[in-house]
Amino acid sequence: MGEVITITSGKGGVGKSTLSANLAVGLADLGKRIVVVDFDIGLRNLDMILGLENRIVYDVVDVMEEKCNLTQALINDKRTRNLYFLPASQTSDKNILETEKVAKLIYDLKKDFDFIILDSPAGIEGGFEHSIFLADRAIIVSTPDVSAVRDADRVIGIIDAKSQKAKDGDEVLKYVVVNRIRQNMVDKGEMLSVEDVLSILALPLIGIIPEDNQIITSTNEGQPIYYNNKSQAAEAYGRIARRILGEKVPMMDLSVKKGFFGRIFG
Repeated sequence: MGEVITITSGKGGVGKSTLSANLAVGLADLGKRIVVVDFDIGLRNLDMILGLENRIVYDVVDVMEEKCNLTQALINDKRTRNLYFLPASQTSDKNILETEKVAKLIYDLKKDFDFIILDSPAGIEGGFEHSIFLADRAIIVSTPDVSAVRDADRVIGIIDAKSQKAKDGDEVLKYVVVNRIRQNMVDKGEMLSVEDVLSILALPLIGIIPEDNQIITSTNEGQPIYYNNKSQAAEAYGRIARRILGEKVPMMDLSVKKGFFGRIFG
């Protein structure tokens, strides 16, 4: 049976969907059979990041409403053949999700895939609760600013209270990804450091992703940045994928290299 990894955050715009897409590509590239599911009903954008928006015929709501079967709705990735995508509905309301139907979908996917990556909607509404309900692991994405970290801390509490594992007396394995780090701003005290974020969230760190303007370009082109071997962010996503599989991989060194005068004058 496969394992469910929910990618979530306390607020929108922190890079949750970008992580979902690139982590899915990274795990598939490492030989795992992967399906990534967009649970952001009514506001899908994972299809654009993956470059699969023109191939959508059916969506996750159609499957749960039995308007099609799962095989009809799954989209095989163009570049990575063991990666599949199940899109969110663009027209439905997220309140359409029902616990029993979500559970059936997840169990069906666990029979055929090594990892099921759920791209959770931001916030703590019904769609979020359905995406964390059957999670085996959760990755909480936060940018290094106070509001994002505060909201992420609230999400952690909800996962610990409302997941099926919590109801069974168990615990969802939880990790933190700190996204959009600008080390020069951290060094100047203008941005929270990774250590600051971890001291608040009190969870293990599974990845640090530097700010990378190429992510915007890759999203517009429908090409996950994982494929860009010159990108620091791509390297960071690859390292997270390897850590998911249990490999001990060091964190990236994001320290700013000082020039000659910088070394002399500090």
